[in-house]
Amino acid sequence: MADALLKIFRGDRSGGAYQDFNVPLHEGMVVLDAVHHVQAHQASDLACRWNCKAGRCGSCSAEVNGKPRLMCMTRMDQFPAGEPIRVAPMKAFPVIKDLVCDVSWNYEVNKRIPAFQPKPPEPDGTWRMQQEDIDRVQEFRKCIECFLCQDVCHVLRDHDRKDSFAGPRFLVRVASLEMHPLDTASRGAYLRHEAGIGFCNITKCCTEVCPESIHITDNAIIPLKERVVDEFYDPVRRVWRWLTGGRRASA
Repeated sequence: MADALLKIFRGDRSGGAYQDFNVPLHEGMVVLDAVHHVQAHQASDLACRWNCKAGRCGSCSAEVNGKPRLMCMTRMDQFPAGEPIRVAPMKAFPVIKDLVCDVSWNYEVNKRIPAFQPKPPEPDGTWRMQQEDIDRVQEFRKCIECFLCQDVCHVLRDHDRKDSFAGPRFLVRVASLEMHPLDTASRGAYLRHEAGIGFCNITKCCTEVCPESIHITDNAIIPLKERVVDEFYDPVRRVWRWLTGGRRASA
């Protein structure tokens, strides 16, 4: 098989440039294999995160030809033969070195999400749930925190509103808590004021890049938006809060 031309970003947060590398192709090769070949034979100081090489850890996130992807799940043969393949770090986060980004902001956001608060158990000490309620939140548990959805989100990527928007990954996490059949906490105020759910204009770009095929927009973000509207903008509830001095109307 012919060689592939990789244009890999080399640099740090102060700047950098793309460097060309020719890599021999092999059957079944993925972009991460090509990057490893570069590290082994041409640039031993090339920085790249990876762990499992099986699409389970979310470590090898990067932008390949401008699209956020997992390098270990992106096959080299899906690109036109003879055309260069550009590999860059995620744009939404500061670059530490080469393909490695500083994603620590995400973990700070995670700490601020109101915790799971289960209702009291039944008299026999157990909890009972319907299977359909469990199935609803199970999808959100598949998230591997690759942060590709965060990277592609225009609110974070283009407008850098990390000061007021949690991003799709953490709206998914809030959905997994809010829709849990045992949870009793209300996160409407958090979603409205801290997570900034109103910034999302449901373009579904986050859903398109999710390697776990989570329906982020349809199953998580839109239902959360509906809950915020019900809690803060429903006219009946507004009248109730006015009459009761701010107490919430019961569901």
